[in-house]
Amino acid sequence: MAKRAAEANGNEANALKDGERPLRAENGDEAGIFEDEFEDEFEDEFDSEEEVIEAGVDGRPDEEREAEERRDAMDVDQQTFIPGRNQLEKGQTLSPDSSAYEMLHSLSTTWPCLSFDIVKDLLGDLRRTYPATMYAVAGTQAEGKKAGENELMVMKLSGLSRMDRERDEESDEDDDDEENAEPVLETKSLPMTSTTNRIRAHQIPPSDSSRPPTTFTATMTENASVLIHDITPHLSAFDNPGTMIAPQQSRPVATLRMHRTEGYALDWSPLAPQPKLLTGDNDGKIFLTTCNEGGKWSTDNRPFTGHKGSVEDIQWSPSEPHVFASASSDGTVKIWDTRSKSRTHRISVQVSNTDVNVISWSRQNAFLLATGADDGQWAVWDLRKWAPGSSTGSGPAPTPVASFNFHKEQITSVEWHPTDDSIVAVAAGDNTLTLWDLAVELDDEESHDTADVKDVPPQLLFVHYMEMVKECHWHPQIPGCVMGTGGGGFGIFKTISV
Repeated sequence: MAKRAAEANGNEANALKDGERPLRAENGDEAGIFEDEFEDEFEDEFDSEEEVIEAGVDGRPDEEREAEERRDAMDVDQQTFIPGRNQLEKGQTLSPDSSAYEMLHSLSTTWPCLSFDIVKDLLGDLRRTYPATMYAVAGTQAEGKKAGENELMVMKLSGLSRMDRERDEESDEDDDDEENAEPVLETKSLPMTSTTNRIRAHQIPPSDSSRPPTTFTATMTENASVLIHDITPHLSAFDNPGTMIAPQQSRPVATLRMHRTEGYALDWSPLAPQPKLLTGDNDGKIFLTTCNEGGKWSTDNRPFTGHKGSVEDIQWSPSEPHVFASASSDGTVKIWDTRSKSRTHRISVQVSNTDVNVISWSRQNAFLLATGADDGQWAVWDLRKWAPGSSTGSGPAPTPVASFNFHKEQITSVEWHPTDDSIVAVAAGDNTLTLWDLAVELDDEESHDTADVKDVPPQLLFVHYMEMVKECHWHPQIPGCVMGTGGGGFGIFKTISV
C-alpha cells in the first residue's frame, strides 16, 4: 500500500496487501541513443562553432525534461503503511492496490447503515463468474428530526465486475463487455420509525420448488422494539418488472415489545424447522420468540438471565438446535440450553476484561468460537475445554487456542468463512477490515512478524481500509466475497488472497 498525496477526487476504499511494498514512482523513459547508419566522412573536418544540444524524445534536452518530471512526480512514501497503526498526514489519502483485489466496489446511501445481512438467492452456489449479483438487507441510521426518514432497505446489487487489470490492447478488445459492466444498485424501501441497531435475515425453504423461499427479517431498533418483516415480495419484484407491492406488504408481520431497553443481540436459529429468534438487550435479558405453523409469533415471557451487563451478541449453535452462546459487556461468554426450565446458563467463561462485543460460531468446526472485545483483541476458543465448572470457578480457567491484538481499537464484527474452516474476517474501530488464516503455523525458529514489519502476525492475510466499518459478512454463495458497512457506506470486495 502506497501512501499518496491526495488527489482532487480521492476518497476511496483502501487496502494493504500483506507483505506488499509500495512501488517506486516511475521516471520517464530515457531517450535511446541511435547511431546513424551513414556517417559523414568529413564530419571531423568541419566542426560547428555553435553549442550542440542533444534533444530528447519530446524535442527538449533530457535534463530539462527529467527535472520537470521530478517536480511533478507523486510523493510516494517507501515505508510500509499499516492502516490503524500509521496516521495520514494532512493532504494525504490511501489508494487501493488494484493488483491485490479480484473485485472492489463501494456504494453510498442517503443515510448510513450500520447493520446489514446478505440474503441467499437462487443463482447457485460457488459462483465465480462476473459480473456478480447479490442481494442484501440493511437498516438506516437517520436520527433526531430526521428519524421519520428511516427505512429498511432491500437491495439488489448487480453488475459487480472484476477488476480491470492491465492487459494488452488486443486482448482488451476481445474481452466480453459484460465482465466490465457498471455496478447497479436497486432498492425497495420499507418505512421505519426508529434507527436500526441490528438486522438479520432468515429463509424458510418453499414446499413447492416452483416458488421462492420465504424470507423474513428481524430488526432490533433504538426504541427497544423488534420488528419482523416478510420481504419475499420485495425480493421477487427485482426480477419481475412491473410487480406492484401493496402498502400492507411493507408493514411488519409482527412487532415484539418484550424488551424494556434497546439491544443489539439478535440471531435466527439455523436448525429449527419453524422460525426461532433470540434477542438480547442492555438489561442483560434474552428472550426467545417462535413462529408456529399458522404464522403466529409468540415470545416466551421468561427471559434467560445471568449476565451482569448488556447482551452484545448472540449466536445459535450450528450443530445443536437447543444450544446458543451470548456475549456481554461483563466480559463473559455464556452457553445456554433453551430446554432449561431455570433459564440460567450452563457454562460461563471470562474471556476479556473489557466488553465482549461480538462472537461467531464456526460452521465447519462446531467446537470453535471466535470472540471480539472492546480492547481490540480477538480470540478463538475450543469449546471442548469449557467445562460446566468454569461458571463457578471450580475448574481451570480456559485459555484461547489463538488470540491477536493487532487491532488497537474495539472489534466491531467477526465472522468465520462459510466454507473454509481456518479463515476469519474481522472489523475494528481502527477503520480496517482484516482477513486471517489460522492455518498458518510457525516453528520456534521462525519470525513472528510478517515481512519484517513489527507486530504484524503471519496469520494476517489482508488489510482492507474502510472508514468507520461496523459490520462485515462473507457471501455464502460467492467464495471469498466480503461485504462491509460503516459510516462511509458499503464496500464489496474479493481479494486474491482468499
